[in-house]
Amino acid sequence: MILKAVSHQGHEFLYQQVIQLIRDMSAQQALLPSEKLPSLRKMASNLNISIPTVKQAYQALEDQGVIEAREKSGYFLKAVNMASSLPKRVKLSREPVIVNKQALIEQVYTAIHQAHVVPFGVANPVAAAPTDKALARNMRRVMTLAGSSAINYGPLDGYAPLKKQLIHRYLDFGIGINMDEMVITNGAQEALAIALKCVTKPGDVVAIESPCYHGIIELIESLGLKALEIPLCPDNGIWLNDLAQALNEHDIKACLFSTAISNPVGSFMPDENREQLVELVESHNVVLIEDDVYGDLYFTPKRGTPAIAYSKKGLVLSCSSFSKTAAPSYRVGWLIAGKFAGQARRYKRALSCSTSLINQWTLSEFVFSGEYDRNLKVLRQRLRTNKEHMRRCLQQAMPKGTRISDPQGGCVIWLDLGCEYDSQKLFLLALEVGISITPGLIFSASNKYKSCIRLSYGVQWSEQIEQAIVTLGKLTLLAKK
Repeated sequence: MILKAVSHQGHEFLYQQVIQLIRDMSAQQALLPSEKLPSLRKMASNLNISIPTVKQAYQALEDQGVIEAREKSGYFLKAVNMASSLPKRVKLSREPVIVNKQALIEQVYTAIHQAHVVPFGVANPVAAAPTDKALARNMRRVMTLAGSSAINYGPLDGYAPLKKQLIHRYLDFGIGINMDEMVITNGAQEALAIALKCVTKPGDVVAIESPCYHGIIELIESLGLKALEIPLCPDNGIWLNDLAQALNEHDIKACLFSTAISNPVGSFMPDENREQLVELVESHNVVLIEDDVYGDLYFTPKRGTPAIAYSKKGLVLSCSSFSKTAAPSYRVGWLIAGKFAGQARRYKRALSCSTSLINQWTLSEFVFSGEYDRNLKVLRQRLRTNKEHMRRCLQQAMPKGTRISDPQGGCVIWLDLGCEYDSQKLFLLALEVGISITPGLIFSASNKYKSCIRLSYGVQWSEQIEQAIVTLGKLTLLAKK
């Protein structure tokens, strides 16, 4: 058995790299079900790491149900394939639908943002590694240096030093961006709205992944667009064959996909898939709007390349923000609009004129100081550890047969409880005892995912969190249809 080396220089803990190595070997069938893993000593020797590190990884994999320890025999890959416990693909309509979800989304959104509840319903990864103290230091420095100018209106398309910082980061992927191609926005949601307005009109068809972030579904409804749902693979992003068929059958004006880490499933689209995606949509002269908001919260060995890097026709618009990595309340995002930049600036002016200058300035200092990247490293590690804790707790607490996604980044996990359960009923039962969750219905433009829920592990992990999962498992038994 040939093993690739682990990196002693990277951002991941060594035991996490061992976990990913075993998962990769299983996925590529280099390690087969019921096959024995290398002993602790042999694995440690092969990878040039300590035996306790390997043991920590094996124990985590055992907790996750991936491997099993057999007395006096060692560790074995479980006979049941890992993928068998992941959510199944759902059959979707191949026709565009008129979206009517705003009332339900509003009800859920209001409920999950109540104070004093366990916040499984809110996707706020920053809560796992808060940035408040570091940002406060940077804001004080900005106010000292800039005085009243920091509280003036900012430029329409954004604070120039911040834009330069962002453009420099894209150079790491070989992406060259001109200053006038980027517009700073009030979070990624405004960036997505502007992008859609640039390339569609009411009544047009937009392809979205399914399940899909409810904010995108509500946005499509508010703009009078139709949604065509493309199924999402739990591991690799959207099914490209399904998208190709949809592009041949329908007059699709735009595709809006989470090309990095999907919300709510946590699926990671490999770079080769992203390249194929861009080639496919551009061959049909269709615009791709990429939601890259979770791009920096990867658990894979390296960050995925933004899809815009593969564009040859300039038909990819890229949206992201600091909301998931630094400060959700600052509402600072950006849109790389390319040849649509002129339209984007006009829509930005009509919608909000500008984005908070002091918040942009503070974030620019935060990035420039290096604190942003240092905190990102800690945040990724905590989120990955939280995910492993949550999957272990859910496997123990939820009813038999529950299918649980295995996110490759981000802060949310997707559960399919089984057709006998009603996630809307569970949502209400959980709220009564102070636990917020997000029911599956709001992640579909049609009426799918009635038995699914999304949970956030963007929390400070504690005994209270683990107890809440136990309680949720008990409540699920009361949520049968």
